[in-house]
Amino acid sequence: MATDWLGSIVSINCGDSLGVYQGRVSAVDQISQTISLTRPFHNGVKCLVPEVTFRAGDITELKILQIPGPGDSKQSGDLQHTKLGIPGVGCQVGTNQNGTGKLLKKPTSSSSAPQAIPRRTDMKNQEVVISPQQQQCSKSYMDRHLESVNQSKGFRRRHNSWSSSSRHPNQVTPKKSGLKNGQMKSKDDECFGDDIEEIPDTDFDFEGNLALFDKAAVFEEIDTYERRSGTRSRGTPNERPARYRHDENILESEPVVYRRIVVPQNTNKEFCTDSGLVVPSVSYELHKKVLSVAEKHGLTLERRLEMTGVCASQMALSLLGGPNRLNPKNVHQRPTVALLCGPHVKGAQGISCGRHLSNHDVHVILFLPNFVKMLESITNELNLFSKTQGQQVSSVKDLPDTPVDLVINCLDCHENAFLRDQPWYKAAVDWANQNRAPVLSIDPPMSEMEQGIDAKWSLALGLPLPLGERAGRVYLCDIGIPQKVFQEVGINYHSPFGCKFVIPLHST
Repeated sequence: MATDWLGSIVSINCGDSLGVYQGRVSAVDQISQTISLTRPFHNGVKCLVPEVTFRAGDITELKILQIPGPGDSKQSGDLQHTKLGIPGVGCQVGTNQNGTGKLLKKPTSSSSAPQAIPRRTDMKNQEVVISPQQQQCSKSYMDRHLESVNQSKGFRRRHNSWSSSSRHPNQVTPKKSGLKNGQMKSKDDECFGDDIEEIPDTDFDFEGNLALFDKAAVFEEIDTYERRSGTRSRGTPNERPARYRHDENILESEPVVYRRIVVPQNTNKEFCTDSGLVVPSVSYELHKKVLSVAEKHGLTLERRLEMTGVCASQMALSLLGGPNRLNPKNVHQRPTVALLCGPHVKGAQGISCGRHLSNHDVHVILFLPNFVKMLESITNELNLFSKTQGQQVSSVKDLPDTPVDLVINCLDCHENAFLRDQPWYKAAVDWANQNRAPVLSIDPPMSEMEQGIDAKWSLALGLPLPLGERAGRVYLCDIGIPQKVFQEVGINYHSPFGCKFVIPLHST
């Protein structure tokens, strides 16, 4: 009895682990309880091996898709000349080797088994014999099906196929030479010359066939094949390539040393740059010593004031919006900066910054209290500032009542703490706190000393002081101190600025 099923096309479901196989039965062993399939398909994909064998214990469900007729060869195993049944049509007529008609039964539709798509057969040089059994397919179904195809796709019916009821059931269709009306006629026959019986009347079950496809198993099988054959394996989704920033080098010629600045007196406060370089803070005494040695070697106070003014103005211009705000087309959006300065060197640095801002078309309002005697550096900077379009006031009442775009604080001094008790200082601090504008402090005092105005940004010179939380976000600017000047005071210094003159610092 087992040999009666040889040559049948079956679908074997082996569960979730093995999947679904399809193929033609080539051998059935009742003793070992095994069944073999030739030219198998695994989950809709053709297998690499020509034959697979299954044990009865591995089979969860077995469906017979096609039973061979009495004239078919059971050992042929060729699926290319076999028409699989399409669910929903009800019957299909095929031709055997003797030319006589036969009736093939269709299997019932199932969502778990894939639906086989009929193959186009070459009907140009073949005679189709219609047997009397074909009358079992109702004529009403064929007429209704043909009408729906003509309406939806503009299907061209051939004048000799199922066009009228005058054709006799046993009438033989004439042969087509394929050369009638030239080459264009043959192309039309290839495109529109399929028999009506090959067109299914049911929609293809995409979800059912997609559920049978095990993507992970297929990829694993492909990877295994590539590893065995020695070809290059594709990367898995979990293997993400390393990403680098625009300022990072992929190839390093030397290992990066992140601590390149060493000070003789270690402080508890350290900062780091965006690239990870550690920048230690220094005490105010060591900072004064560095400036004194630099001035002895030619870096005079005027040079330092100019460098500080340029760096501070560049940072202020970036905070004001940069090229998006300072544009010739945005004349009506001219920014306003209030500059609060005291009668000391820190105030002279602020005046230098205000001069550069005014040169870049920024409306600068300089507040400086009146004193009988001024420092020479302040007098020189005021003379230059008076040549610009900037405005100088000596009273807090002359400062704008409306909020400004930026407040630059240069009121505090490292040494003269008594200035905080002056009325003009308290009035300027109250105005800045009530104006609600962001504050930029230039060279603010150390964390041990109280600051009247909370800053959003602070700009340190050369090396940072141990600034506190009220200093806001700390930036560092290069004022042109040579490397050998740092070495003379005992600091092992390597510039952390790179291609910039102002860099941000982060607390460690």
